[in-house]
Order: sequence, then C-alpha cells, then structure tokens
Amino acid sequence: MMSNHSSATEFCLLGFPGSVELHHILFATFFLFYSVTLMGNTVIIVIVCVDKRLHSPMYFFLGHLSALEILITSIIIPVMLQGFLLPGMQTISLAGCVIQLFLYLAVGTTEFTLLGAMAVDRYVAVCKPLRYNIIMNSHTCIWVVIVSWVFGFLSEIWPVYATFQLNFCKSNVLDHFYCDRGQLLKLSCDDSLFTEFILFLMAIFIIIGSLVPTIVSYTYIISTILKIPTASGRRKAFSTCASHFTFVVIGYGSCLFLYVKPNQTQAAQYNKIVSLLISVVTPFLNPFIFTLRNDKVKEALRDSVKRSCQLFKY
Repeated sequence: MMSNHSSATEFCLLGFPGSVELHHILFATFFLFYSVTLMGNTVIIVIVCVDKRLHSPMYFFLGHLSALEILITSIIIPVMLQGFLLPGMQTISLAGCVIQLFLYLAVGTTEFTLLGAMAVDRYVAVCKPLRYNIIMNSHTCIWVVIVSWVFGFLSEIWPVYATFQLNFCKSNVLDHFYCDRGQLLKLSCDDSLFTEFILFLMAIFIIIGSLVPTIVSYTYIISTILKIPTASGRRKAFSTCASHFTFVVIGYGSCLFLYVKPNQTQAAQYNKIVSLLISVVTPFLNPFIFTLRNDKVKEALRDSVKRSCQLFKY
C-alpha cells in the first residue's frame, strides 16, 4: 500500500489466488500452453517462408499474424509464470509496467488492423478472382503489413502516455496478472473520467474501425458464395475463408467484451478471464485453426515432415 499523496514507482500484481499446489498446477498448464503456442506459430512462419505453394498474400499475412501471436503471448505469459513461482506478491517496476502495457496494446492493435486487411484479401479472392493477382500484388501486401505495424505502434503512444500521467496514490496493488489499464485507472486518485472516455473512443475507432471492413467483406463473400450453383463449389469457396472467419469471431468477440465499454474498471475476475482468452487461448488456438481447416497448410506440413524424416534416415 501507499501513502495518500505519493505516486507509484512500482506495482504489485496479485495474479491468481490459491495455494502453492494450485500455483504449481497453473504454472505447468500455462507453460504447456506457451510452449505449444511458440512451437505451433513458429512452424507456421517457417513453412510459409519455405514452401513455395504458400507464397501468396493470404499466407504472407498469416505468417505476420503468427508472429504477432508469439509476441502478444510472450509479453504476458513469462511474467505470469514468474508470479506462480514467487512466494509473495509479484512486483513490476513503473518502467516495466509502461513497456508491458504499451507492447500489449500496440501488438493487439496491429493484429486487428491485419485481420481487417485479411478480410479484404478474402473478399478479393472470392468476389474478384480474376483480378486477385493484380489487386493483391506483392507491393500491395508489403505496404499493408508495414502500415498495420506502424499504425499499431503509433496509435498506442498517446493512450499509454495519458494513462501514466495519472497519479496512482490509492494503492500500488493491481488485481491482475499483468499491467492492465483498467486496474491502473482504478488506482488513480485523479479524476480519470475524461481519460477513460477518450480511451473508450479510441477503442471504438480501432476495434470497430477494423471490424467494419471485415463485416462488409464477409457480407459480399457470403452473398457471392450463395450464388454458386453447386454445393461442392460453395464448400470450396467458403473453405478459403473458414479459418480467418473463426479467428475473427474469437478475437473480436473477446476484445469487444474487454475494451469497448465506457467503464474501463470492471470486475477484476471477469477482466482476468477475458484477458486469458486474448493473451493465452487465442494464440494457442491459432496454429490449429489455420492448419486443421486448411488443406494447403496441412499438405505443406505433411511434406515438411516427410522431408525431415528422410534427412534423419541419412
């Protein structure tokens, strides 16, 4: 705890309540999730780079999405795992808190921007197939990725700066497993209503702004697919979008619950559960969503495994 007129120089993370035995179980569980997430997403990046069959805009974007998933889970899980092994409350410096929150928000914003671009890519592939190679050329794809990364990082500078301009004099204990913005606002002794409102508007702009092209794209995609006369043709057309659509539903659904609301200081337990879904579960599911539902990726994986086995034989 802190005195009434001082601002925090470090924060204590409460993490998850429970016994030492429970913390050890949680450590093993989340370590497994983290390991699978790193391996699965790394495999996707490698096969997209190596296999010529996957040298197309869709898989180029998928490689960057996998890199973002590795980053977002690496920003959160190592700190969480360290907390499970400590006997008392985990502490994080003010600078560490600023960096963690900024990277988490910046990577998340980049991911939303990229998901919107991937939706437009699927729209062009399904609705404008004859012009696909012209519209989605390598120059366009590279610029889309650059803009996504630059926008993601630049757009979160002011929100994080505004958050840490507040005085945290009520306490320095965050009821979370990372430096969550909602919990930081709860600790402020300043009037943060205006700041919360601006942060709410920015969340609307970023999440809803990237969701609009996704909704419009899938409206046209579904309309086009329904016009295909054969059932096999409709299945083939939808299969090119199924993985992205599944990921969009999970990713956007979680973040709409967590960020797009005027009150950023909601119940801590609810906040933790949704944050776990965003930073642990979604990155963990990403390799399975994009491999189990994608024939080209499965084929590339099988061929890679065969080549690896042949190398080991020699």
